Parts: sequence; C-alpha cells; structure tokens
Amino acid sequence: MPAVALADLVAHCQQRLGLPGFPDFPGSLNGLQIENTGTVTRLGAAVDAGLHTFRAAAAAGVDFLLVHHGLFWDGARPLVGAQRERLQVAFAANLAVYSAHLPLDAHPELGNNARLAGALDLVPVRGFLPYQGRDIGLVTAAPANRSTLRARLEVLFPGGITALEFGPEHPREVALLTGSGMSAIDSLAPAGLDTLVTGELKQSVFNRAQEEHLNLYLCGHYATETFGVQALAAELAHRFGLPWVFLPSDCPL
Repeated sequence: MPAVALADLVAHCQQRLGLPGFPDFPGSLNGLQIENTGTVTRLGAAVDAGLHTFRAAAAAGVDFLLVHHGLFWDGARPLVGAQRERLQVAFAANLAVYSAHLPLDAHPELGNNARLAGALDLVPVRGFLPYQGRDIGLVTAAPANRSTLRARLEVLFPGGITALEFGPEHPREVALLTGSGMSAIDSLAPAGLDTLVTGELKQSVFNRAQEEHLNLYLCGHYATETFGVQALAAELAHRFGLPWVFLPSDCPL
C-alpha cells in the first residue's frame, strides 16, 4: 500500500486553500488539528469532526481525515467528555485531522459554493458577501425559471428542501451560500439579488421573504457542505495516489 508523508499532504492543502492567511470566524482553527506519526495510507472526508465520524474513520482504516467543521471553535476547552473520547480514538487509530472552514466554502474550484453550482448546472458570475476582504458566497446565472431551480434542488437533495418562493418566477441571478445563510439576507437587496440557495435560516426570515419578495431555498446545513471536503479529498487522492472514502452522517439539519 502506498504511503505519503503527512507533511506533503498538509503542504498541498495549505497552498491550495491559501492558508495561513484566509480569514475565518473568531475561534475557527484551519489547518492540521491532530497529527499522526507522519505517514498516510488512506484519506477520509467528512463534514464534522464528531466522535462517530472518528470511529467510522478508524474502522475504515483512514489515517488522514479532512473535515469542514473541526475540533476547535471557542478557544481553550478542557479535554473531557466527548472531546477526550475524540482524541482517544484519533490517537489509537493514528488518525491525523485537517480542518478547512471558510477557505473550503469560498474556494473557486474546490469550494462548497462552487461545487454546489456545478451540481446544479449553474454558471458562476461573481463572488458575493465579502468577509474581511474575501467573498464567501457565490452568484450564478439563474436557470430559465425558479421551478427549474427547485426541481434541480429536489433531485440533488433527496432528503428534502424548504422553498420559500415569494420572489420573481424568473430571477436573473441566484446567490449561493452553503451552511448557514443568515449572514447573506441583509446583503441580497444591495447586491441586486432576490434568490438564495443555502443550508439553513432562522424562522424570522420567513416574514422578510414575504415582505421583501425573496426566493429562499433551504437545503440543509450539513447537506450543502458535503461537496468541498470530497473535492479536496479526491484531488489529494489523484495527486498522491492514495485511496479515499467519504464518511457520511445521517445529520438531518
């Protein structure tokens, strides 16, 4: 079985995602979060660095796990409870963990937004929603009508979507923001947008959708963020000649 140096994989990820240097939310830690003994034979990809994911990775023989939501978000925390168990599983399985949050949402080729656009056969037009100088959303050309968009979403997300269709039947453009879409709502109208595909929104947005004539499509925070980690894992597998596996979750949110 081929083996690749952990450092080489990390270096490729860092270079490809523009790390360090790409901004992220306070507390988010992008990059290598757990190292192993230094070599990798099997890649894994998952959305969340949860205990069940770590156990699944260990059972699958994964020793380099790419995740979108990593272990560290809120500064220092004691290594107790589930956090201790995660680390215990990782150390026992010689599992390295690499996390990429906003860099893997926004990447123009590997990102969740870009890959979602491709899966929906939507052509990217421009970036959207700047965060510390970097666009973390994406604007695409719209299909013929919103019914076509909704039908494509229903095929892509068989677990179900929520469609709030109070905007035009024939939108000109579609904004994409995987995961939580709350940060995009205030920016739609100033950007000349009325249609958004995202993962989740708060209940209060329903009234705004009616009042501001918006089309909003909620497809699941988890479901909309499965694309980037798989794209990066597939690229690493091709470049370094390693097998890879996606470790899905039954998360319905």
